Amino acid sequence: MYTLGVRREFIARHFLIGGDWGPENFPNSHHYILELQLAGAELDQHGYLADIVDVEKHLDDVVNYYKEQMLNEKPEFSGLNPSIEHFSRILASTLNIRIKTKNITTLKVVLWEHEHAWAAYSVDRLES
Repeated sequence: MYTLGVRREFIARHFLIGGDWGPENFPNSHHYILELQLAGAELDQHGYLADIVDVEKHLDDVVNYYKEQMLNEKPEFSGLNPSIEHFSRILASTLNIRIKTKNITTLKVVLWEHEHAWAAYSVDRLES
């Protein structure tokens, strides 16, 4: 199994809802690190799992949508606590739709909220 990873860093804001989370109940910023991992058993005719330029374009588009934004105000977080768990799922689902490479069987996002805490979400894709 081959794995290709690409990483981006960005800052976004949020506040947690539905509980007593102390300072997290108030607007605050996090320096997120998004690790995108793509896996598959087969390489293309050029010896690539995926075209990294294409992957980076989609990753940059998604990151730029959230960069310096208040997550609570984004429609995909409507009614959700903007936890790193929900955020990692939203990022993985969005990237899974955008990245069309056929030989990728698993797409995974690992989202770091700071150096000691992360959440991950994986999407298993049907082989074409």
